[in-house]
Amino acid sequence: MNGTFRVGNLFGIPFFVNASWFLVLGLVTWQYGGALAALFPTLGPVAPWMLGLLAALLLFASVLAHELGHSWVAIKQGIGVKSISLFLFGGLANLDRESKTPAEAFWVAIAGPLVSLFLSGLLTAIGIGAGLTGPAAAIVGLLASINLALALFNLIPGLPLDGGNILKAIVWKITGNPYKGVIFASRVGQIIGWIAIGTGIFGNIWNLVIGWFLLQNAGQSAQYATVQNELAGLTAADALTPESPIVSQDLSLREFANNYVIGSTQTWRRFLVTDDAGQLVGAIDLDDLKTITTGRWPEVLVKELLKPIEFSTTVKPELSLLEVVTLLEQLKVQELPVIRENGVLVGLVEKAEIARLLQRRAQANPA
Repeated sequence: MNGTFRVGNLFGIPFFVNASWFLVLGLVTWQYGGALAALFPTLGPVAPWMLGLLAALLLFASVLAHELGHSWVAIKQGIGVKSISLFLFGGLANLDRESKTPAEAFWVAIAGPLVSLFLSGLLTAIGIGAGLTGPAAAIVGLLASINLALALFNLIPGLPLDGGNILKAIVWKITGNPYKGVIFASRVGQIIGWIAIGTGIFGNIWNLVIGWFLLQNAGQSAQYATVQNELAGLTAADALTPESPIVSQDLSLREFANNYVIGSTQTWRRFLVTDDAGQLVGAIDLDDLKTITTGRWPEVLVKELLKPIEFSTTVKPELSLLEVVTLLEQLKVQELPVIRENGVLVGLVEKAEIARLLQRRAQANPA
């Protein structure tokens, strides 16, 4: 995220703060320092602001503890935590992947609010049991209230809040489809966002800001989940590149040129070559034709110009297109060969063709 600074590690997890965090830190310090100065005039001119800064830092420590709750449960499920970031609206634990089951997703989502509720109860008990008075009692009481508010706010049932992730897990459990859960929880988040904006119009600036935040993030989640759901319902065979560049090794260069190059609307520069059984044996580049005089093209076979080719990964025709896209991203490649169980090459699946397939389906089924 732009404007984000790494400040260290927490239990092996990289910890970042966004530039917006400093804005909130200053606002909380100024607002609460002023409140302490008014409540306790004997503190003098400096102490209220120092205590205000302490309260602001403890506020963000509470947010950090909330995110560590999510992270701890995720790690217990074998999910890596890439980082934890603090920003204007709170915090974010960036996980390697989603939970594998609705129950696991539920526990990751609810862990943060449970930590905040625990801290609220603990701080309340400390404030009462220790008989605190003066600024110490005020700060402890503030932190207890903030942790309670943090838990309750995050339990609002709309993405990207924790309550939205809890709702997603519930819908996932009912429907058996995680993407339907995301879409439903995102729509609820958008509705809550519009409600917040509607109430914010009457003068509550924070409602406007929160409403905008929910609309933006819930809308993005819904779009992403819609695409994922679409991809999960398709296979590699559905996205094969039309007229994939595949030729037989037994073709003469003249047949290859006449049938696949001259007059072709395709712009392939490299063709995959198969043997008599249809299995991948190598590749031939168009530039290789230049090494043979055209007069010899009828007598020279494609296999004589064959170059070895290696694909670190191949996919089967029935593999989910969502898994194919994941592989393409992980391997940082634009295409993968599609090969049947018996080793026969079926064709290529490309990022560009997947995008065109989704575009065609969207045009055929407008929302």
